[in-house]
Amino acid sequence: MSSAEPRSIEGQECDFFPPQAIFSYNHCMINERAQTLLKFLVERYIADGQPIGSRTLSKFSGLELSAASIRNVMADLEEMGYIASPHTSAGRVPTPKGYRFFVDTLLTIQPLELVEHQTLRDQIRPNDPRQVVAAASQMLSELTHFAGIVMTPRRKGVGLKHVEFMPLSERRVLLIIVATDGDVQNRIVITEKPISPAQLVEAANYINSHYAGVEFDQLQSRVQHELSQLHRDISTLMAAVVEARSNGSESSGVIVSGERKLLDVNDISSSMSSLKKLFDLFEAKSQLFELLDASQRADGVKIFIGGESETMPLDEFSLVSAPYEVDGQIVGTVGVIGPTRMAYERVIPIVDVTSKLLSSALSQH
Repeated sequence: MSSAEPRSIEGQECDFFPPQAIFSYNHCMINERAQTLLKFLVERYIADGQPIGSRTLSKFSGLELSAASIRNVMADLEEMGYIASPHTSAGRVPTPKGYRFFVDTLLTIQPLELVEHQTLRDQIRPNDPRQVVAAASQMLSELTHFAGIVMTPRRKGVGLKHVEFMPLSERRVLLIIVATDGDVQNRIVITEKPISPAQLVEAANYINSHYAGVEFDQLQSRVQHELSQLHRDISTLMAAVVEARSNGSESSGVIVSGERKLLDVNDISSSMSSLKKLFDLFEAKSQLFELLDASQRADGVKIFIGGESETMPLDEFSLVSAPYEVDGQIVGTVGVIGPTRMAYERVIPIVDVTSKLLSSALSQH
């Protein structure tokens, strides 16, 4: 993806505007001088991690402006919400809105180095689909030093083969779901009232005779229309089948690699509460699945910046993602989760190339 191509960012088509253009964002006009200073400030902050002061901007930005003029521009950018001043420093740091403007308009994408491109090619080759997906996740982590994530391909045409219910106690039931592709899932179901072994057999027989062979993608919508007509006990257990399969596909449908690399990032490791939220996200995976699922609707690389919306639930983190295809059909998403202060110009091409190589490898399998 070149810097001059339209980018689909947060569900919007965002054209690249050169720094000399005047860009209207939320009715705030940012002129050439302010854009140049904002670009330098964001790049310097990403590189150093230290708040940027007007003296640094005056010395290194390349603009022949007095310190007073730069302070005025900084004040305007802060008033617009693009930068903020930490309590402990006179310098400024980018806000989520500032990062968003930067990645949408000012970012210059760096081509992937040949050695990195070759490394990805060597690792992401036509192979067993599970192995190649795991390799993609691992390589994303190794090349960026952040967490690499891949939503595994959604298997079309997989349906319910049969279910079994085994009583564990009066109100605890072991649910066994067997799919038409041989996949087996086990879940513990807690019922509202005791259900006898005979009732469990009756429920399993009913579900198997009426729903065997129905694809899981269709099962939920079909069952929603029929639950009210079913016997209460069967209705409860059938709802458990649908819920278990849905949750199961989400939890097992995301591969995360290198999440512990984030412990080495100073911005993150200093906040235990942020780390806890992040690892809760990795462990539960359901919200992560929803985030990656939303990324499938993008045309190319999509960036979620923490703190700017409810989509990315953690303020200190960003997700760079891209969909991948099998035989021309989008089936999943690859991505990198790292600190908001990440080198986007480097991470974006890594994610972009990985998605294309994964598409090619899976399509050849």
